[in-house]
Amino acid sequence: MDKISPCLWFDGDAEEAARLYTSLFPNSQIDSVDRSPADTPSGPEGTVIAVNFTLAGRSYIALNGGPDFKFNEAVSFSIDCDDQAEVDRYWDALLADGGEPSVCGWLRDRFGLSWQVIPRQLPEMLNSKDRDAARRAMQAMLKMVKIDVAELERAYSGDAVPVG
Repeated sequence: MDKISPCLWFDGDAEEAARLYTSLFPNSQIDSVDRSPADTPSGPEGTVIAVNFTLAGRSYIALNGGPDFKFNEAVSFSIDCDDQAEVDRYWDALLADGGEPSVCGWLRDRFGLSWQVIPRQLPEMLNSKDRDAARRAMQAMLKMVKIDVAELERAYSGDAVPVG
């Protein structure tokens, strides 16, 4: 376990969420599942209270804390994707079974956690010394839900057909 581990608050589905997340990313695993040794207001003895897991080499805790707190976009996970195929794979897996797409590569999974699914090319384009190309890439990205690498590249190079 890392010295500092983010703790994610769930309402009874911490183990299900941790199992999904660890199934998607390499170098990921469930490290332990902690069960309540006694009945609590949150559930009977044996109820999962926390799941310690490693996600892409970093430790996390998924806590079944109850309904008091909900995820929002103030905290999200950003996935650095190599290419469109990887964007598509993570996008589809995280939207499955009730997730919701947002804008500019953002989505909310079925547990309410927000993710940014970003191809590696996007920050490279946006940080380009060619400010006109960077501006075109930004304008294209702002019109997208899921990021389309080919469309970004067309916009960046100036080959995109103007919209509007």
